Amino acid sequence: MKTHRRKWLTVLLAWSLGACSTLDVAPAAGLDRNMRWAVLPLINLTETPQAGQRAAAIVDSVLRVRGIGDVVRAPQTLGGESLFEPQDAATQDKALAWARTSGARYAIGGSVSEWRYKVGVDGEPAVGLTLQITDLANNKVVWSAAGARSGWSREALAAVAQKLIRGLTQPLAR
Repeated sequence: MKTHRRKWLTVLLAWSLGACSTLDVAPAAGLDRNMRWAVLPLINLTETPQAGQRAAAIVDSVLRVRGIGDVVRAPQTLGGESLFEPQDAATQDKALAWARTSGARYAIGGSVSEWRYKVGVDGEPAVGLTLQITDLANNKVVWSAAGARSGWSREALAAVAQKLIRGLTQPLAR
């Protein structure tokens, strides 16, 4: 009886952990956490208005929790994303130029590929995004990550996004 129960618990645990997220994260060796970091607007590739701004706000907060104290965020007017007009890729060039003038060493940006509640009876939240860190001293991408995560039907979309961003930025932790 105990063995049967233990097998079911193991299967349930493996299913609940493995079915909800996918992460591809590079190691973050050599990044100086004491330098200034700039959070750029994330390119919104979804049909959800302002998904890039929402995700960037969470990235900003999670970086601070990770112990990166000198974080500046690009002004929202720089983002170029309004309720009805998505941000274009040219905005990233303007954002990188702003990051250089802010005195930042690193700029973290990326894109949001999914930000929605799935259609269906349960309506699970689903988030997909990429992050990359550019070293502004040489304009090279020095770290990148991509991931997707879905949640349970009663879970908030922002909570799923926060869990995903925490997982993606784990290499940046103290």
